[in-house]
Amino acid sequence: MVDYFLLQSFFQRLLQTILEWDSWLFLKINTILTHPLLDKIFPLWRDSELWVPFYLFLIVLAIVNFGKKAGSWILFAIINVALTDQASSSLIKNWFARIRPCNEELLVGKMRLLLEHCSGGFSFTSSHATNHFGFAMFVFLTTRHLFGKWGKWLFVWAATISYGQVYVGVHYPVDILFGALLGSGIGALTAGYYNRKIGPITLSQNETSLAQ
Repeated sequence: MVDYFLLQSFFQRLLQTILEWDSWLFLKINTILTHPLLDKIFPLWRDSELWVPFYLFLIVLAIVNFGKKAGSWILFAIINVALTDQASSSLIKNWFARIRPCNEELLVGKMRLLLEHCSGGFSFTSSHATNHFGFAMFVFLTTRHLFGKWGKWLFVWAATISYGQVYVGVHYPVDILFGALLGSGIGALTAGYYNRKIGPITLSQNETSLAQ
């Protein structure tokens, strides 16, 4: 028979070990692996408002090149972001209720906060990571036949924004990891549904890949 007490004890110790490692890595990134230039870049880089022109560019790109499927692609991209944001912000964060590192009393005086204030919301999972990886996955899977290998840079973009959340002091690395996995999963599901129901995107003017 399974000894549930021993099993519970094992998982409690495992969770404690993960959390201790997570805090150690957070402090390593936030206080040691730093540079004055990065201190100026990351608070801006992880700001969603910075990327509004990029999103507008993608909308214009879709309208100009995707023909009749432009509207459906834009709609599904918006739905995808809504799903990732709600899954992280409204469901998982409230379920786990993990305190942000910048609000954690045990880390006072040990960490740096590079923003004007620390959000009162919960930490796990990172909505920045969930949303950006979800968006990157959706765009990549619905347009990779057009953009080729260049689409993979979207994941580098998402990763640097997510890393910035740890660097500035508002998330732990585990928040980022699971946010990235959650977002990528939702993005893959949304993209898969789009590709099955709407079909692959073709260029409106010619059939030449944009990656060429």
